[in-house]
Amino acid sequence: MMNRMDSGGEAKLQYGDGDFEVIRPGAYVRCAVTGEPIALDLLRYWNVERQEPYRDAEASLQRELELAPARKR
Repeated sequence: MMNRMDSGGEAKLQYGDGDFEVIRPGAYVRCAVTGEPIALDLLRYWNVERQEPYRDAEASLQRELELAPARKR
């Protein structure tokens, strides 16, 4: 059985609110936090402003925390 990411290579997407547009066809994109490939049919998390995909909600939260300004105490 062929892995769904074996063919097609890395895609380039334009991320929008609730959907994305394929700019360059491919089978996957890479998580902006982990670098792991994410099959397009499994892509559920991204940031529109930064145009970044994430493998899951945890990776998305990790990126938010990395980029959030330090909180004053």
